[in-house]
Amino acid sequence: MSGGVDYSFECTGNVDVLREAFLSTQAGWGSTVLVGIYPTPKTLPLHPMELFDGRTITGSIFGGFKPKSQLPNFAQQCMKGVVKLEPFITNELPFEKINDAFQLLRDGKSLRCVLQISKFLKK
Repeated sequence: MSGGVDYSFECTGNVDVLREAFLSTQAGWGSTVLVGIYPTPKTLPLHPMELFDGRTITGSIFGGFKPKSQLPNFAQQCMKGVVKLEPFITNELPFEKINDAFQLLRDGKSLRCVLQISKFLKK
């Protein structure tokens, strides 16, 4: 097979799709970015020799955000109102409903859920 895409993105968390995404890239410089979350640890379905033709696989967590160096500035921007977080919060629940929060995420009914823990902080 000749040709292929420069970049492919695997967003499903399915190792079979990962293999197809990887093989769809151009030999010599194609790059596959893993974005999907895998429900259980899986072995990559690739033969090591398939990596010798110049294709690469890389993972992306938080879109490449670097918490140690970038989080302090991001927190300041949020506190000053430069970055608006409210549109990304789809649910707010008390901490004791943490299992419900996870279920909302699994069911695709929540993007971000804030858990209220204020009663645990009282002295």
